[in-house]
Amino acid sequence: MLEELTDLFSSWFADININPPYIDYAAMFQIDPWLVVLGAIAIAAFLVITIVLVIRAHRRQVSAGREDLIGKTAEVKTALNPKGTVLVEGEHWMAVSEGPEAEPGEEVVITKVDRLTLWVTSST
Repeated sequence: MLEELTDLFSSWFADININPPYIDYAAMFQIDPWLVVLGAIAIAAFLVITIVLVIRAHRRQVSAGREDLIGKTAEVKTALNPKGTVLVEGEHWMAVSEGPEAEPGEEVVITKVDRLTLWVTSST
C-alpha cells in the first residue's frame, strides 16, 4: 500500500523541479573597494576633528565666577547714588558706586564683588 502511494505521488510530481536555482549570494553582496576606502577616510577625519576640538576645549581657561567680573564694564540701569542696579552680560546686579553718582545709560567698571553686590567706579 505504501509503495503504491509513493508511486502515485511521484508520478504526480515527476515534472516539478524541487531543487531551487543556484543563486550567487556572494556576488550580490560585494562592496566596491573605493566605498570602503572613502568610509575609512570619513571616519578618520571625524575622529581627528573631534579629538582636536576636545583638546582645545580642555586648554581653554574657565571664565566664570566672581573673579571674572572684576574689571568688566557694566551699564547703569537705575541711578547709582550710591546704590542702584547695573546690567552686566545680560544680568541685572545690585551695585554700589565708590565714586560720584552715575546716571542710567553710563558705563561703570566693576572693582569688587561682595556676595551679590558689585562695587563700581565710573569708567571716565
